[in-house]
Amino acid sequence: MDFEAIQTTIVAFVRQNQSWAPFIVAALAFGESVAFLSLFVPATVILIAISAFIGVADLEFWPLWLGAAIGATTGDVVSYALGRRFKTSIYRMWPLSSHPQLVDRGERFFCRHGLWGVFIGRFFGPARAVVPLVAGVFGMQLPLFMMVNLASAFVWAFALLAPGAGLSEYLGW
Repeated sequence: MDFEAIQTTIVAFVRQNQSWAPFIVAALAFGESVAFLSLFVPATVILIAISAFIGVADLEFWPLWLGAAIGATTGDVVSYALGRRFKTSIYRMWPLSSHPQLVDRGERFFCRHGLWGVFIGRFFGPARAVVPLVAGVFGMQLPLFMMVNLASAFVWAFALLAPGAGLSEYLGW
């Protein structure tokens, strides 16, 4: 099964089972945010497809937004906790061991931007899952991490879903 088939299947499922949409969006955002899963779950494209479907299928925006924010926040907490628990030894685990450049970029990004790196990293594909892991490895304080994690997740979810929802309503789809 290729990615296009998976995307089509998920979007069709959301269309037929609208009450499940916030949970599906949460699961996709979670998968997109966890350090290891994000390499296998290219959920951003599917989330954008679902967002364009909001106006067409008469889905409510706010539950989807909340689902995406909760999923993303939870995924980052898992990545952060893995970093706190395993420190740099996690870099030697697969699949991170196969992508050392990703870890290097994540470390440089976090060292350069610190607290803001966690916020900004949410908006850049590969950094989205690696920066929270690095924040945990480097021992960032949990209350600071959670504050930035929550804020960035809610902004990211809105920025990801609102354009598609607004465009579909504007075009009258």
